[in-house]
Amino acid sequence: MSLDFHLETGQICPHCGHQFTGGDEIHSQNITHNLIGMATEAGIYDCLWHPEDHQITMAGQLIKPLGRAIAQMRADPARFQKHNAPNGWGMYENFLPWLDRLLTACKENPGAMVRASR
Repeated sequence: MSLDFHLETGQICPHCGHQFTGGDEIHSQNITHNLIGMATEAGIYDCLWHPEDHQITMAGQLIKPLGRAIAQMRADPARFQKHNAPNGWGMYENFLPWLDRLLTACKENPGAMVRASR
């Protein structure tokens, strides 16, 4: 099982906040659910796996939490490596570059709509 994370063109209703997706995909990434513990430790589980439950609709809203998580992970790798999956599917060495790519995409497309599929 995995997380599919997408940045898309679309619109948000200024009156009710409803997302209208169906636009073009700008960016897409996939990562294993085995990283849930590491994402939780980094404080980004909710905004990545359940953005809709936390009113995260735009890529720009992810810039600060991703930046904080990446900085924490770089500063104390052992804290996060303890969450490495025993089967090798879900490792710090893979998650950190995945987060870097997502942060870059969010910075380049701050107005993009966020969609997570689990």
